[in-house]
Amino acid sequence: MTMHESDRRVPVTGLGQSGEGIVETPQGRLFAPGALPGEIVSLDRGHVDGIVESRPELRRAEWLCPHVDHCGGCSLQHMSEDTYRTWKAAALSSTLSAHRLQAEVREMISAPLRSRRRAVLSVRRDPREVQLGFRQRQSHDIVAIEACAIATPRIVEALPGIRALARLLLAAKSETHVTVLETSGGLDIDFETARADLGADERHALSATAAQMKLARLSTGGAPMFLSAVPALDIAGTAVVAPPGAFVQAVAEAERAMQAIAAEATRKSKVVADLFAGIGTFTFALARRSRVLAIDSHKASIAALTDAARKAQGLRPIDTKVRDLFTDPLSPRELDAVDAIVFDPPRAGAKSQAAAIAKSKVKTVVAISCNPTTLARDLGLLVHGGYWIEHVTPIDQFLYTPHLEAVAVLTRPVKR
Repeated sequence: MTMHESDRRVPVTGLGQSGEGIVETPQGRLFAPGALPGEIVSLDRGHVDGIVESRPELRRAEWLCPHVDHCGGCSLQHMSEDTYRTWKAAALSSTLSAHRLQAEVREMISAPLRSRRRAVLSVRRDPREVQLGFRQRQSHDIVAIEACAIATPRIVEALPGIRALARLLLAAKSETHVTVLETSGGLDIDFETARADLGADERHALSATAAQMKLARLSTGGAPMFLSAVPALDIAGTAVVAPPGAFVQAVAEAERAMQAIAAEATRKSKVVADLFAGIGTFTFALARRSRVLAIDSHKASIAALTDAARKAQGLRPIDTKVRDLFTDPLSPRELDAVDAIVFDPPRAGAKSQAAAIAKSKVKTVVAISCNPTTLARDLGLLVHGGYWIEHVTPIDQFLYTPHLEAVAVLTRPVKR
């Protein structure tokens, strides 16, 4: 008798790395998006066909968003709050354990709903309509959104206007990404690509639409087309104007929580190296007490950081440098000049730089990452080099997604 004849109803035994249900079959492991442990799913020709027995106590009583069934932006809204928080915190702990790392994992800090100030949306212009939203789960199709429980109300209110801008900026049958950032001066919107043959009337219409939307800045490919106010961000009390489309922490509350951990860990340090500094997410918080060396490969971000530092008051000296730390990491000898290091690399992590830090004499290291797997790899290098992990704090700023930020504090024990 085959599995298809006898095992049409099978239990979900656990959750995978993306929060999908795990189903064990004689033919191998299957994944059931939206299913939870203890529930029963049906199989059809070796594929999960649907949930046939649910567990209401593990599920959210009410949906937060009308697009939850299809939108790939949030894939975990089906979980109850307790189920969600338990799974997400456990995912970090299990990743550290898999790399044989021992650490105190502190209580997860979660961003509030409707707090995401930066969103990257997909947009496609068809001959008759403009689709704006997030990719459908496991698909390249776009789910056109009208509401969002995660983004700030200001961003949600701007969705019709962004579609109007896309209708003017994009050629028919084309698609691109648009980055929307809420700043103190208004929304800062950057279309990744746009038509090169815009006429005078179309440019006038764009400016009129941007003005009606009360945008601070409208850019295409990083080049400003409209500017009515300074699109500044408050980063630890310093006004910083990010380049169009540049990386910015998604949630201000999460940013402040991470800054507080880094500042507390380095409070006794005279000189701190802020590596992969970007526009100064941690630089300005650290500079309240310490001299800071801020390094990043993105020239425009370092220029924005340098300009903000020049105008800021009440800070210790900030030295900036453009350098690719992936191909040219700071050497142990160069690190002799600093007392502490804060590094926040992209998802790929900072393997080469972590290996160099492991050979240095720096007393304190704060490692921040949005990828627990590469974070664990980098922490392993530091531990092998003699560092001790004091604690790791999960920061949930990407609500109801499998993504999780984490801040690890490490110290090098004093040799006796």
